Amino acid sequence: MGILLWIIAVALVIYGLITLINGGILLGIVLIVVGLAVGPGGWSIFNRRGSRA
Repeated sequence: MGILLWIIAVALVIYGLITLINGGILLGIVLIVVGLAVGPGGWSIFNRRGSRA
Protein backbone atom coordinates (compact mmCIF):
# COMPACT_ATOMS: atom_id res chain seq x y z
CA MET A 1 0.00 0.00 0.00
CA GLY A 2 2.88 2.34 0.79
CA ILE A 3 4.44 1.95 -2.66
CA LEU A 4 1.11 2.70 -4.37
CA LEU A 5 0.59 5.84 -2.26
CA TRP A 6 4.14 6.95 -3.00
CA ILE A 7 3.66 6.55 -6.76
CA ILE A 8 0.36 8.46 -6.69
CA ALA A 9 1.90 11.23 -4.60
CA VAL A 10 4.89 11.60 -6.94
CA ALA A 11 2.61 11.68 -9.99
CA LEU A 12 0.40 14.36 -8.43
CA VAL A 13 3.33 16.56 -7.45
CA ILE A 14 4.97 16.25 -10.88
CA TYR A 15 1.68 17.02 -12.62
CA GLY A 16 1.21 19.97 -10.25
CA LEU A 17 4.65 21.34 -11.11
CA ILE A 18 3.96 21.00 -14.83
CA THR A 19 0.63 22.77 -14.36
CA LEU A 20 2.39 25.59 -12.48
CA ILE A 21 4.90 26.01 -15.30
CA ASN A 22 2.07 26.15 -17.85
CA GLY A 23 0.33 28.94 -15.93
CA GLY A 24 -2.31 27.10 -13.90
CA ILE A 25 -1.26 28.48 -10.54
CA LEU A 26 -4.28 27.50 -8.43
CA LEU A 27 -4.64 24.00 -9.89
CA GLY A 28 -0.89 23.43 -9.62
CA ILE A 29 -0.84 24.38 -5.95
CA VAL A 30 -3.88 22.20 -5.22
CA LEU A 31 -2.29 19.20 -6.94
CA ILE A 32 0.95 19.62 -5.00
CA VAL A 33 -0.88 19.88 -1.67
CA VAL A 34 -2.99 16.81 -2.49
CA GLY A 35 0.18 14.95 -3.47
CA LEU A 36 1.76 15.80 -0.13
CA ALA A 37 -1.42 14.76 1.70
CA VAL A 38 -1.61 11.38 -0.03
CA GLY A 39 2.08 10.51 0.31
CA PRO A 40 3.03 7.82 2.82
CA GLY A 41 5.82 9.87 4.43
CA GLY A 42 5.44 13.06 6.44
CA TRP A 43 1.88 14.33 6.61
CA SER A 44 -0.64 11.81 5.28
CA ILE A 45 -4.44 11.86 5.33
CA PHE A 46 -4.38 8.09 5.80
CA ASN A 47 -2.53 8.18 9.14
CA ARG A 48 -4.49 8.65 12.34
CA ARG A 49 -4.30 12.20 13.67
CA GLY A 50 -1.15 12.91 11.64
CA SER A 51 0.96 10.39 13.53
CA ARG A 52 3.88 8.92 11.67
CA ALA A 53 4.11 5.18 11.18
